Amino acid sequence: MAKKSPQIAILVEDHYQVLEIWYPLLRLAEEGIPVVTIGTGKKDIYQSKEGYPISVTTSIDKVKAPDFAGVIIPGGWAPDFLRRYPKVVDFVKQLHADGKVVASICHGGWLLVSAGILKGKKVTSFFAIKDDLIAAGGIYLDQEVVIDKNLVTSRKPEDLPAFVAAVIKLLK
Repeated sequence: MAKKSPQIAILVEDHYQVLEIWYPLLRLAEEGIPVVTIGTGKKDIYQSKEGYPISVTTSIDKVKAPDFAGVIIPGGWAPDFLRRYPKVVDFVKQLHADGKVVASICHGGWLLVSAGILKGKKVTSFFAIKDDLIAAGGIYLDQEVVIDKNLVTSRKPEDLPAFVAAVIKLLK
């Protein structure tokens, strides 16, 4: 009997960075890893910064952290909206506490700050939010991908190959 692949969540809100959702979504699908796109619940279709739409699989109100092997938090302005939803923050916090993969790229670090999970952790992000991560207790490194146990972070779309490879490695 084949081993069932772990299910991973990708959090979605308006003004997401288009590559930071679509690249991981497609690469994980190529690896046979089931992906569930999760919105905040205010609608079924969200627009990227460039206007590219994505239909979500479900909303944060209908999921439970124990059903997932991890979460990907894309950048753009979406993380600033995502962190305004206590259920989204709690979802990320619970996955982290359970030792599951928590992966954040670009401005996704804003949600990590709100989840309160950065104290003493090595992290990276888009340079503009570096001070936010440090103020939250993170140890900032300017690298394409930083892995600290179950936490995976990257800086920008150009880092996506290393970012997604690290996520896949931890999931398998």
